[in-house]
Amino acid sequence: MTGRPGGRPDETGWTMTVFTPRAAEIPPSLDVDTILVDLSIDHVSVPTGKDPAPLEAVVADARAHGIPLSIVVMQGNPGREADLRDAATEVGKNEHGTVVVLSDSWVGTYSDHFTRARLEWSEDNAKYTSGDSVKAAQIVVSHLETPETVSWTAVTSVLLVVVVAAAGGLYLIKARRAARERV
Repeated sequence: MTGRPGGRPDETGWTMTVFTPRAAEIPPSLDVDTILVDLSIDHVSVPTGKDPAPLEAVVADARAHGIPLSIVVMQGNPGREADLRDAATEVGKNEHGTVVVLSDSWVGTYSDHFTRARLEWSEDNAKYTSGDSVKAAQIVVSHLETPETVSWTAVTSVLLVVVVAAAGGLYLIKARRAARERV
């Protein structure tokens, strides 16, 4: 009942289409070499004709708070939101710290300092700012500067202790019952 790869029908007349995942790619409108030159000057890369000064202020504020930030702005939206993360990762290979790539509606990030979960949290809150790259960048920085309210290591440790204590308690109860039954 299965067909041949490539969509050719087999003897039964069935066809099988093979789907393969798309490779990570950078939006074609982004030139990484040009971006890296821009970032080496003031840690901001914006399209021609856009004023970088407001974003430079966001970068300066982040760096004053210990976040080595670089911001890349692109016009429009790429085909997939994930392309922004791919672009941020590609830039991050050369530009250390935290890289934020902004499009009209989406945000992509890379960092050698923050966890992916923290970056995703900041991305989710900065999306859909109607193309206001300054507002989106401020939201990302604000979330990265905010200390985590929950220590997941502590939560995991407490849960582990509770599970071990419960298992140990059940073992003791069963051992006492078995001892009583033997007597």
